[in-house]
Amino acid sequence: MTDDLYSSDVLRLAADIPRLGALEAPHARVRKVSRLCGSELELDLRCKTGRVVDLALRVKACALGQASAAVLGRNLLGATVDEVRSGRDGLKAMLKEGAAPPRGRFAELSALEGARNYPARHQSVMLAFEAALEAVEATIRPQTLTV
Repeated sequence: MTDDLYSSDVLRLAADIPRLGALEAPHARVRKVSRLCGSELELDLRCKTGRVVDLALRVKACALGQASAAVLGRNLLGATVDEVRSGRDGLKAMLKEGAAPPRGRFAELSALEGARNYPARHQSVMLAFEAALEAVEATIRPQTLTV
């Protein structure tokens, strides 16, 4: 692996993941696993009036997955579903299409730009944002009971 993949920025982020742990009574709980590398991420989330008001992460991933989770953990509070979707879509475009890194709320994802040349790592990098989008969307869907 080259230095651009595990840059000092990636390692700094991976070493400082905020909001680790679990929430009591989250509005949504999502678990994602990379079938390719075995990385795991669980996310608990609370939303109010369409915005994220609390979150907690449990991460078992490589430095790239940890760095992505750190960016999410630092910047998800206050985000709307559209902002989370935009962050996820921007990260995916950066990795798979060579697009510029996301701007705005999740601009720190630029540290993961070196991962674009390593498709086997993409799924781990995407886990946190896939989980966050699924969780936020779950909080805004009408709940239906099945009998």
